[in-house]
Amino acid sequence: MHERCSKRTLNGGTILNTTILGAGSFGTAMAVHLTSLGHNVKMWTIDAEQAEIMNREHRNNFCFFDTALPDKIAATIDLREALDFSDRYIMAIPTQFEREVCGKIAALSPAPGHMLNLAKGIEISTGSLLHKVHEELCPNMVYSALSGPSHAEEVLIDCPTTVALASKDEAEARSWQELLNGGNFRVYTSTDVIGLEVGGATKNIYAIAAGISKALQLGDNALAALASRGLAEIMRFGAKLGASPLTLSGLAGVGDLMVTCYSMHSRNFRLGLAVGSGMSMDEAVEELGQVAEGAYTVRAVVENSKKFDVEMPLADAVYRVLYKDEDPHELLKELFARPVKPEMRL
Repeated sequence: MHERCSKRTLNGGTILNTTILGAGSFGTAMAVHLTSLGHNVKMWTIDAEQAEIMNREHRNNFCFFDTALPDKIAATIDLREALDFSDRYIMAIPTQFEREVCGKIAALSPAPGHMLNLAKGIEISTGSLLHKVHEELCPNMVYSALSGPSHAEEVLIDCPTTVALASKDEAEARSWQELLNGGNFRVYTSTDVIGLEVGGATKNIYAIAAGISKALQLGDNALAALASRGLAEIMRFGAKLGASPLTLSGLAGVGDLMVTCYSMHSRNFRLGLAVGSGMSMDEAVEELGQVAEGAYTVRAVVENSKKFDVEMPLADAVYRVLYKDEDPHELLKELFARPVKPEMRL
């Protein structure tokens, strides 16, 4: 049993039903958090055995198996049942499967509702941020997204966590804030959906680079410089897409970048460690056993950076290590041989 960082307390508000689409680690952690605030949760999964074990034994056989789940959490493989449970949906699906799940939702023609997305990535097939996918396929769902330094392992045990939640509709963001804020989980709101999604997606690339740097024993100076220059690339890329630099200097940018580059909870960091230790990307992904979004996002980001003429040498180096099997030591020499220039132009 995981020990909790502190005792949770109910938020004293109205008890609501909430549907979580996906039963992975972050979806499960959010389910536990919501029930700690008094709410009821129904989780949808495509795995019948997983749903059965969650309902019968109150455990998730995919993740956090040693944690007993509250009775207020139920699971189903019936998407219609999940959608009918509430009009508030939390999407906790890996990025590259969101289009498929949105298509299934659209085919059921649900009543208008509210969708909060937890995924952090960019769709490879289109290069689109996730709000574009949802607008295309589920236009009757009011869209919001959540990001920030929020490892599921720590949310699960109620360690202090602070996140940003963005919606184009400020009132919509506040309604999700009211639902989720409580205990040691603090939610700030924003209307910059683009900035929040750019920060959440791109930081995974630099977490892979950080893991490679750690495996190569390049030192703390290199790791700090990598995170800082990674942020510069994120800022340049975000500016082209219309992101606010204030968003990228906050929780969804700097905050998420730091926790992802420095924590062993980060799947992307661990993927980089494995690759930097000599594994191929396929071997590293197999050993990890879970989705590391940065391995996919880097493809879309590098392609878009060329289209938008954005200089992103670190992202390009990660792409070349993962997909062209290039030597990280040689790429490091290449990065340090680049022409010198001002850090920034004011």
